[in-house]
Amino acid sequence: MKEWQRFLILLALFLVCYFFPLSIIPFGGPIFEAIALVQWYAREHVLLCLVPAFFIAGAISVFLSQASVIKYFGPEANKFLSYGVASVSGTILAVCSCTVLPLFAGIYKRGAGIGPATAFLYSGPAINVLAIILTARILGWQLGLARAVGAIVFSVLIGLGMHVLFRKEEASRPQPAGFVLLDGEEEKPLWKVALYFITMVMILVFANWGAPRGGAAGLWALIFGFKWWITGFLLLALAYMVIRWFRSDELSEWSLSSWGFAKQILPLLLLGVLAAGVLLGRPGHEGLIPPGIIADLVGGNSLFANFFASIVGAFMYFATLTEVPILEGLIGAGMGKGPALALLLAGPALSLPNMLVIRSVLGTKKTVAFVTLVVLMATIAGLIYGMI
Repeated sequence: MKEWQRFLILLALFLVCYFFPLSIIPFGGPIFEAIALVQWYAREHVLLCLVPAFFIAGAISVFLSQASVIKYFGPEANKFLSYGVASVSGTILAVCSCTVLPLFAGIYKRGAGIGPATAFLYSGPAINVLAIILTARILGWQLGLARAVGAIVFSVLIGLGMHVLFRKEEASRPQPAGFVLLDGEEEKPLWKVALYFITMVMILVFANWGAPRGGAAGLWALIFGFKWWITGFLLLALAYMVIRWFRSDELSEWSLSSWGFAKQILPLLLLGVLAAGVLLGRPGHEGLIPPGIIADLVGGNSLFANFFASIVGAFMYFATLTEVPILEGLIGAGMGKGPALALLLAGPALSLPNMLVIRSVLGTKKTVAFVTLVVLMATIAGLIYGMI
């Protein structure tokens, strides 16, 4: 199937979800809740949130070199830079818990230290730009910010923890020769690349600027009143940059990369939303799972609730972004905010398939240590966040 055919199928699917008349459905229950939740997502989050985010993710994958990040993980690299780069690598790589594995295995086997390598392994999927944006947009900026900060701090602490636990083994580990990555020439000034990314992020921010609560006046209300003027100006500025600063082959690669994210993620997101709707319903509506069961297991902010959420998140596989609608349903069914953060910090970075591959690279002992650090830190973070 050609790419334009895939695009038309995806577009048709989106239009059906957007315009489908719910009033013609003669029944309620979990199936109705799933369809209604999908329509709500299509209307509220695809055009203004996901589409701009796909273009940002595509630009990240094209115009920021992965090699320029990975080179800092070598044994001769400055340790501060190694952990610093590893802790924010997810913003550049935008991968899931399984996609990051070949990159992790490659840098580790070529000589990267276990500390920076495992910091990278955690950060890659945990700080996915699209997931952070969607978390803040749907679950609230507080949870989105806590997820971003927690994931960055976690990646450093997990890397340092692995380094301390296995420093003797690492000292005796033979280092392969030739851990060298050639630097490519920078074709554009840094300020141009930075301004280009800042403009796209600001478009995303202002296009989704929400109405002030309770009719409150002030700067927030003023910005909301002019949000489309501001967004329009930023779009014009972006159009100028695209036309004047980039070659046609670069724009083509950007478009293809953005489309690659869209065709990979949107179908999975649709399935995740459908599953969330069937099992959990919309906020205020009941699905197959009664809210009382969820509230009993992960309600409130107890140690058990946070630990249980961390364990479940660690072993479940979340396709990119599907954790957000699933978590929204859980919160609506009674899940506490602390356990919600615990699941967000443990879930995207781990899964059972992910653990099996990590074991083949690190061995059983180091894999158990890595998983244990993630689960324990997610539990602690959930407890702290739930108390705030």
